Amino acid sequence: MVGIKPKDAVPSGPVKFFGAGTAGCIADLITFPLDTAKVRLQIQGESIKGEGAVKYRGVYGTITTMVRTEGARSLYNGLVAGLQRQMSFASVRIGLYDSMKQFYTRGTESAGIVVRLMAGCTTGAMAVAFAQPTDVVKVRFQAQVRLPGGGRRYNSTLDAYRTIARDEGVRGLWKGCMPNITRNAIVNCAELVTYDLIKELILKYDLMTDNLPCHFTAAFGAGFCTTVVASPVDVVKTRFMNSTDGKYRSAINCAIIMMRNEGPSAFYKGFMPSFLRLGSWNIVMFVTYEQIKRHMTRTQQYWETP
Repeated sequence: MVGIKPKDAVPSGPVKFFGAGTAGCIADLITFPLDTAKVRLQIQGESIKGEGAVKYRGVYGTITTMVRTEGARSLYNGLVAGLQRQMSFASVRIGLYDSMKQFYTRGTESAGIVVRLMAGCTTGAMAVAFAQPTDVVKVRFQAQVRLPGGGRRYNSTLDAYRTIARDEGVRGLWKGCMPNITRNAIVNCAELVTYDLIKELILKYDLMTDNLPCHFTAAFGAGFCTTVVASPVDVVKTRFMNSTDGKYRSAINCAIIMMRNEGPSAFYKGFMPSFLRLGSWNIVMFVTYEQIKRHMTRTQQYWETP
């Protein structure tokens, strides 16, 4: 990330890797109910017309309906898989971003917009290929509702991994991998590159110092841009990963069916919770990430100083 002056110690690769995963987990803990509400709104409309197609209305309505009908704990369905996902996912896509920029620029500090986009796409795709099973389980948990008899589709995170692998094969754990790679390449570019550029401009024109207000502003802008760009792909990814085996032939087929049955607006279902979640997630994650990097680097310097 930009903003490190020559006199400042540059965070090491392991510091960035661990810091990104930890910051992602903290952000998930705080914003998870919004993510669950987003998933419920995105899959709404899949059912046959007349079967509860308008069960949820808006962010607040979705959350209150879930709390009333399923209990407050339902807002955190899939949290364990979500934390597993962030620890493996954010570590790669965010923690390796600067290293990938240096790789493409052959170690130089000057990174143009094309290089940043390439770095964002690369780490986003790498993270999905590595952590896709955790994302599939997280989405399945968030989407599941309590059955009439009180049962559930999956009883635990481990049961979900086991059941999906048994019923759908190991490939089921990587279901939706290609649309997720597409989505996360877009998200990573919009999120990291926008944050990088906004922060760079703020520091370049001395609007703020490299501190919390600067990180907050850059993260908020990154969250909004990411939501606008990634929402259509995110909805298709959620529908496809949550679908039963054979419901959609492919992610493209899923998108076509959505367009035919629900119209273009279906691709922006759950936009407000997506923005509230991504905006707040970006703010918490980037502010935490910057602080973790700073404090871990200082600690590392302290222990290495003779």
